[in-house]
Amino acid sequence: MSRDVGVWIDHKKAVIVSIAGEEVTTRTLTSDSGAHPHHSGAQDGGGEKRYEERHHHELDRYYDDVIGQLGTPDGVLVFGPGEAKLQLKERLGRSKAPSASIVAVESADKLTEPQIVAKVKEHFGIDR
Repeated sequence: MSRDVGVWIDHKKAVIVSIAGEEVTTRTLTSDSGAHPHHSGAQDGGGEKRYEERHHHELDRYYDDVIGQLGTPDGVLVFGPGEAKLQLKERLGRSKAPSASIVAVESADKLTEPQIVAKVKEHFGIDR
């Protein structure tokens, strides 16, 4: 039986939709990275640089958590409103996890969970 996964993602939250036959499951993961403000002031202490490094590591952990939830799908649709979808795609390419076939990466606005599920079903040609 094939298993397809759709991931709606931004830097704060990921909604993972798994479809196997008639069974549809959803999981939501949240990020600890928070907003990405820019610091002002003197840079001699390396404050902004350290912040950027910490923020980058937090996002890497977040993407690894998302990848860990994917399992071994036949295809993956990654979509969302910002850069996170592209960063996740890149991270998937470098991941040691079993490689899934990324079917598509698409831009999408903020969506409700039912809208996310409907988009994943439509993408993979599954009747509602």
